[in-house]
Amino acid sequence: MLSEKHEFENHIHQIKDCKICEKYLPLGANPVFSVHPKSKILIIGQAPGTRVHATGIPWNDPSGDNLRNWLGMEKEVFYDPEIVGIMPMGFCYPGRGKGGDLPPRPECAPQWHASLLDWMPNVQLTLLIGAYAQKYYLGASRKKTLTETVKSFEAYSPDLFPLVHPSPRNRLWMRNNPWFESEVVPQLRKRVWQILG
Repeated sequence: MLSEKHEFENHIHQIKDCKICEKYLPLGANPVFSVHPKSKILIIGQAPGTRVHATGIPWNDPSGDNLRNWLGMEKEVFYDPEIVGIMPMGFCYPGRGKGGDLPPRPECAPQWHASLLDWMPNVQLTLLIGAYAQKYYLGASRKKTLTETVKSFEAYSPDLFPLVHPSPRNRLWMRNNPWFESEVVPQLRKRVWQILG
């Protein structure tokens, strides 16, 4: 009988070999995620961009720099899967549309999220980054707009924390919503460090 460690590793290999939506992916399948049974904080974002696809390192781009800044977290902590799990809505780069990257492929989260979550019983906080993650995980409890959902972050506490995407493209949103950095980011850091001690 396989040990739990081997079962987990086999499951990870199964996901890394996933090709269920490869025919729709312009750069081919290359699932990028990072999880561990000991993960305490889980980040659910959208899907890898081209740089993340090329390097295989999640959040290895300016968006990741912004996110780590919001969290007040050094790279070595962020990239320790025993502390931070990273599981996007789509594990592979979806391609480019008129206004930026295409949405995450719809096959991915229903196929893999529940089974991965079963392996992560120690998650105390899940960051829901962007509209796709919020729609999937908040369902009817999310507000009419992403802005309202993020502003109402306390309603989802202590387990879930909705965030706007940290992409540099969202500079205008950040300018128009100064409450995010003055109110939301400090509460996010406080919650993170409650967990990390």
